[in-house]
Amino acid sequence: MKKLALVFALAFVSATSFAQKSVMVGGAAMYPTKNIIENAVNSKDHTTLVAAVKAAGLVETLSSAGPFTVFAPTNEAFNKLPAGTVETLVKPENKGTLTSILTYHVVAGKLTAADIIAKIKAGRGKATMKTVQGETLTASLKGKHVILTDEKGGKAKVTIANVNQSNGVIHVIDTVLMPK
Repeated sequence: MKKLALVFALAFVSATSFAQKSVMVGGAAMYPTKNIIENAVNSKDHTTLVAAVKAAGLVETLSSAGPFTVFAPTNEAFNKLPAGTVETLVKPENKGTLTSILTYHVVAGKLTAADIIAKIKAGRGKATMKTVQGETLTASLKGKHVILTDEKGGKAKVTIANVNQSNGVIHVIDTVLMPK
């Protein structure tokens, strides 16, 4: 039964990723002809992430050819952090810590949801991905949702998958992931 559900999930993800030219995120269309930054700045759900990327000096990197897979936390995900955390992280003296957290959400290469699910299946329920930051994220399935587990045991659910970009793909997540 689990295999049948996985096959169905793979078929659904593959069909939806090829059928859509643009995906709505945060009230704005995300166009596959634009890069990660060009699209992210239009999402009302990612204003905190965009501000953090700017503070960390990562705009140029995420505008480059890539490709990148970005697990993009929403504003609500950042709001789950203890009060004052974001304000502290965006201060110039904390740029290194902020950069480490943000690059922990990025994997080199373009991994679609189908790619991640295939890795989970090949890994018998789990797949590890090395982040640009250098540590790993572990992906698993809970029902039909991809769940990411960070190095500290925190979990994030992919809420919108396969937001294709000219330089990779974004998967929207509901929790900020933390490196060690």
